[in-house]
Amino acid sequence: MDANDKKIVNSWNEWDPLKRVVVGRADNCNIQAPEPAYQPDYRKDGLPLGMYGRHPEEAEEKAKELLDNFAKILEKRGIIVDRPTPIDFSQQVQTPDWVQKNQRACMAPRDVLMTVGNEILEATMSRRARFFEYICYREILNQYFNDDPNMKWNACPKPRLTDRTYKEGFWKEWRSLSSEQKLERARKRDWALTEVEPVFDAADVGRFGKDLFIHHSTLTNNAGIEWIKRHFPDHRTHIVAFDQEYPFHIDSTFVPLRPGLVLQNYTRPPLGEELHEFFRKNGWEIVECAKPAHERGKAFSGGGNSLAMNLLVIDPKTVCVEASETAQIEQLDKLGFEVVPVPFRDVGPFGGGLHCATADVYRDGTCEDYFPKQIPGF
Repeated sequence: MDANDKKIVNSWNEWDPLKRVVVGRADNCNIQAPEPAYQPDYRKDGLPLGMYGRHPEEAEEKAKELLDNFAKILEKRGIIVDRPTPIDFSQQVQTPDWVQKNQRACMAPRDVLMTVGNEILEATMSRRARFFEYICYREILNQYFNDDPNMKWNACPKPRLTDRTYKEGFWKEWRSLSSEQKLERARKRDWALTEVEPVFDAADVGRFGKDLFIHHSTLTNNAGIEWIKRHFPDHRTHIVAFDQEYPFHIDSTFVPLRPGLVLQNYTRPPLGEELHEFFRKNGWEIVECAKPAHERGKAFSGGGNSLAMNLLVIDPKTVCVEASETAQIEQLDKLGFEVVPVPFRDVGPFGGGLHCATADVYRDGTCEDYFPKQIPGF
């Protein structure tokens, strides 16, 4: 049998026809304890500073139900769905350098795993609470490696995440700032991470065939971007940043829908003109997302409503969208997509939206060059 007949891992972008995917789980999910990388203080959403521990049982059961339903929706479309193995996230973890009171979850495989071609790369993770999250995916990855002779399985060197990886006193100062002061600081890309060692989340990388767009954010530093650039020397890498107080992952900000079309979060324009100029120079259309249906996220979700555009593209004509986001559904319908409404809002507090909850394993397609016209220095 030809090795290609055993191919399990293959994905070059965010839109080719999806054939195999990992869907996360909400079992044993915890609100993480504060740490140098992240100190949530979202009082309006029932999450004051210092609160941590297991999510309410009723909320967890609802999230598990919705994730299982999402997996069934994908399976009914012929997509193979794999699931991680949760661990006890409530337990304290430590290394020789630090102790963390609890962990988080394995609901968001997109943050941990990045597929580029026939390689699956485990990201570093910049939070101590997520340091050991990769364990939940090891059973799946080991099976892929055994069954697919072409699969490459790599992991960025695990960071030490000592206090030197974070700016001393950052959070105390940040909480004292006004929204405008926070935004001014963000425009200078002045966040909690230092450049002592490479750290990044996989969900900060947008895959567009030969081009990788890497989000310089609160979770991904310049050293992490440089590591990715060196690790994928055959790709062109572009550093991007957006105008927001505390930027998380790129997949709720700048989302490709199909070749030639990108969805932009209208509340988070890019810093600088290069990104939009680059796309338009290569014939791409950039459309602003619809207004979210909800003012805020669910309780304990960390306040935002940006998960409205955190969607999963099944193929260039089909996209999964959270079911209550009717304006976003209508917009995508007018853009020519078959929209699959997926009830998912109650999963938000457990780690994100539909894109967060998945990690591509196999998409039909090859590595193509969608940007033949490059801009020097970008």
